Amino acid sequence: MTFLKILKNLFIIFIILLFFAFILSRGHIYKKDELNYGVTFSKKQAQNLNLNWKNLYLDILVDLNVSKIRIPAYWDEVETENNKYYFDDINWQINEAFKNNAEIILTIGGRLPRWPECHFPSWTDNMNKTERESEVLSYIETTIEKYKDRKNIIAWQIENEPFLSHFGDCPDLDSSFLDKEIELAKKLDNRPIIITDSGELSIWIPAAKRGDWFGTTMYRDTYSKNLNRYIHYPIQPGFFRFKKNLTNIFASPKKWIVIELQAEPWGPKPYQDLSQSERDKTMSLKKFKEIIEFSSQTGFDEFYLWGVEWWAWEKKYNNNPSLWEEAKKLF
Repeated sequence: MTFLKILKNLFIIFIILLFFAFILSRGHIYKKDELNYGVTFSKKQAQNLNLNWKNLYLDILVDLNVSKIRIPAYWDEVETENNKYYFDDINWQINEAFKNNAEIILTIGGRLPRWPECHFPSWTDNMNKTERESEVLSYIETTIEKYKDRKNIIAWQIENEPFLSHFGDCPDLDSSFLDKEIELAKKLDNRPIIITDSGELSIWIPAAKRGDWFGTTMYRDTYSKNLNRYIHYPIQPGFFRFKKNLTNIFASPKKWIVIELQAEPWGPKPYQDLSQSERDKTMSLKKFKEIIEFSSQTGFDEFYLWGVEWWAWEKKYNNNPSLWEEAKKLF
């Protein structure tokens, strides 16, 4: 084959790929009044920032008027000793949400939102894999049985970004065990199961095939410890429409959610230890507005913002209520 024929064939392949990329990046873009916003709330994170977590939670419900909240039921807080459960704080959060007509996604599993990602109780430290997995299933069963009568819990999220197991202080993924967790949850209750995945670093299909609902993260500005530098993802909203359309060929979740929309800084150390200029590199009021606009073009209509604790911290400790006040416009 001559060099010109090779070039011609490569050009044809390129045009075909470009055509399919164009087709797959198309999709419905929702109007602004069709978009719905919620938040993820972490009691642990609020305490890490020296915030009164109960006061903050009430401010989220009343002042921000949030009606959709994702809550992690951290295993190391719920079962501090083997077979001794403490649900008081989760009870309080669910009850207050109910009083304020807010719906809850309850996240359960060993791997849940916030660093170090896996929140295993210390009493599991010397257990082997089989023993620890048995205890995870026991904790999941106890938690679902405890809360399956709560009508404002709309879905169970099982684990958090399980296919991104290299991120965080976590064991390697065992997809067969994840399937056991999902099977158990479905056996105990008929509410939807949410499985989540990274928006930028994963292919979605294995997660989307397993969940009734699929949740993706959505970030634009991060910090890479491996590269020792800040990174701005050079992607456009069509990237997420493309991934959604492609995933839909192989999986058919009933609902698609942006379960974690970046709305806080990400730096080489905890953001409360960064300077203002360092925090601004990955999140600021300007970047907050930009990512809200960006996400509205991605073909999703429901978003759980990640960073409500930071907005409160900025307001209290830096006399900067701008993020909190801007977020109010969304709820």
